[in-house]
Amino acid sequence: MNRYWKSLWSVAGPVVCLFILSGFVLAQVVDNPYQQDESAAQSTEDAGASAQPTQPNSQAGANQVVNGGGMMGPDYLLGPEDVLTITVLDLPQMTQTVRVENDGSVTVKLLGRVPAAGLTTVELKKELEQDWGRQFLEDPVVSIFVKQYHSSPVSVVGAVAKPGVYQLPGPRTLIQVIAMAGGVNLPGKSGSEMSGGAPAGRWAFVTRRDGFGHVTPIPGLQQTAPDQVKVDLGKLMYSQDAALDIPVKPFDTITISKAGIVYVVGDVQKSGGFTLENVDSLTALQALSLAQGCAQNCNMKSDIIIHSLPNGARQMTHINLGKIMKGKAKDPILSADDMLVVPGSFGKGLLGYGWGTGLATLSGLIIWRGL
Repeated sequence: MNRYWKSLWSVAGPVVCLFILSGFVLAQVVDNPYQQDESAAQSTEDAGASAQPTQPNSQAGANQVVNGGGMMGPDYLLGPEDVLTITVLDLPQMTQTVRVENDGSVTVKLLGRVPAAGLTTVELKKELEQDWGRQFLEDPVVSIFVKQYHSSPVSVVGAVAKPGVYQLPGPRTLIQVIAMAGGVNLPGKSGSEMSGGAPAGRWAFVTRRDGFGHVTPIPGLQQTAPDQVKVDLGKLMYSQDAALDIPVKPFDTITISKAGIVYVVGDVQKSGGFTLENVDSLTALQALSLAQGCAQNCNMKSDIIIHSLPNGARQMTHINLGKIMKGKAKDPILSADDMLVVPGSFGKGLLGYGWGTGLATLSGLIIWRGL
């Protein structure tokens, strides 16, 4: 009997043990149903950590610009000293950087000298594709990038934020070129409170090396010399008159005039220098209003305008602000660097009110005369 059970156990024992072990493993899985998910997530995490980041395809990026033009657009006309980068799709050995020679040509691989000056990058691209495709390459796709612009300089000077020499990247107008130089300097509230240096005056002068020929004058545009015109900045900026926004050509010089200053000193509410914004002159009453009018002790009968003459001399003109305010006398004109002097009343000064005003007037005159 014992032999029978031993024989049975020798056959069924391993099966029973395997069944018990399987039940135990199954119980462990049921007790922790997220074990497999966590393991899978950990495996995915490890795989992500070990994966190398994707590098950008610099060759593909370079070949995206197949129409030429670089950053400045396809309307730029190539000229001497411009530097070009020429690439051919899927042929890195054809990539080269060339400079446009003084004769207007560039030297490219397999073709030698090829005319380039006066062409846009799109036109040069088509020429190279045709020449290379006709003799050496099968359906080449050419890209041209202007690496350096040197052939179309224009100078911007005067009352602008960033005066200097700029390269025209294509056809540009006066407003666009002024914007390239950071725009005109704007005046502050009064003479010394300026933003960006000296404020811009009324005019923009455009000087052209080859001259303008005959220019028909229109409001806001005048020809001052065969090679120069002047444009009213106020009308140019705010009237949106396209006739004033003239085209700018290579080698032009644009000069933004600096605003003049009219001075008011004496017995006024606010003495100082006042900017001529978009105008060439002010009347005496306009200057007085900028100084916020007369103070308590001002003399309205014995006022003076000191004119600055072109030769450096000064000329004094006596005026009567009282009569001017009543319309009984003409309101005189003050131009840049002129001074309106409004003295205090001597009688009121004797009562103790006018000595400070007299000293302020005298100090202003001394500073203005440079004594």
